[in-house]
Amino acid sequence: MIYVRPGVSVIHRYQTRIVPLLQPFMTMRELSVVITVMNEEDNIKPLLEAVRNALKDIDYEVILVDDGSTDKTRIQVLEYSDDRTILVELRKNYGQSTAMTAGIDYSRGKYVALLDGDLQNDPTDIPAMLDLLKREDWDVVAGNRANRKDGFILRKLPSNLANALIRRMTGVYIRDYGCTLKVFKREIAEELGLYGELHRFIPVLAKMQGAKITQVDVKHHSRQFGKSKYGINRTFKVMSDLVLMVFMRKYMQKPMHLFGTIGFISFGLGLLINLYLLVLKIMGQDIWGKPILILGLILLLGGIQFITIGIIADINVRTYFESQNKKTYTVRKVYHAKKEVSASLDITV
Repeated sequence: MIYVRPGVSVIHRYQTRIVPLLQPFMTMRELSVVITVMNEEDNIKPLLEAVRNALKDIDYEVILVDDGSTDKTRIQVLEYSDDRTILVELRKNYGQSTAMTAGIDYSRGKYVALLDGDLQNDPTDIPAMLDLLKREDWDVVAGNRANRKDGFILRKLPSNLANALIRRMTGVYIRDYGCTLKVFKREIAEELGLYGELHRFIPVLAKMQGAKITQVDVKHHSRQFGKSKYGINRTFKVMSDLVLMVFMRKYMQKPMHLFGTIGFISFGLGLLINLYLLVLKIMGQDIWGKPILILGLILLLGGIQFITIGIIADINVRTYFESQNKKTYTVRKVYHAKKEVSASLDITV
């Protein structure tokens, strides 16, 4: 909504105050490159230079999302920005998935590319991926790090095992789920519904929309500056998110097929246990306090409660945000071509 003081020409105020603020968000581009960064001050200059050199023949924009950096990342972005660069500064560290959502929300490209800010992805792969997407009418072109420059024990081995498990459980056969470099049609990118840390499952989320996905080999470089934000502890997060993905992929529209099956099996086992204990009681035995009784009750009630509460809670979170058009992040400031613009499209003048 636009507020104007009495006696001030609405048209004049719109032309002189509002249009300049909204201009970066009103211009449609061919491609939006969304890059999430956190504490990557040494990578900003070579990253922007690499993007400009790689995409010089494409009408593009760069949306850099600063996900709560505590170093000089924002200063470096502003120093090396041009009129194709928009910086979205989040108020705190929300995580990569939420930062990607913010970048997509502020982008205006017909196509959207996701790129890591650590220089390990190579922007020179983007033109070929974009051409493939348009030429063969794919909805998503995902990158596969064919010659990955990471340590084997802590990075490659866990990643390979996770990729195999995800493919097996979701039925979406992408070789490299961990590669950030992807190019989307805009309508697919906007409907991904990234919450928590679901960026690892972007191909699954896209497939749930009916997207046509292909994958191509891309270049991968060793990290030169800064520290990796990932460690072996993310394995447990991936496993938790995988359970959610399996549910959403297979049972989102037919949850009774899952919970009904569990319910009938549980009811049958409970009935058998109770019949057995009833026979023992009739025979004069004391059944109270028997381990089988306690164990049966704990497993039956506790297991069903925790699983259903966890899934229902996640669905409620999605309903809360999507039904009210709420965002999972708040933006501190937005910059375009080194100048601060409004962080919101609701402008007060």
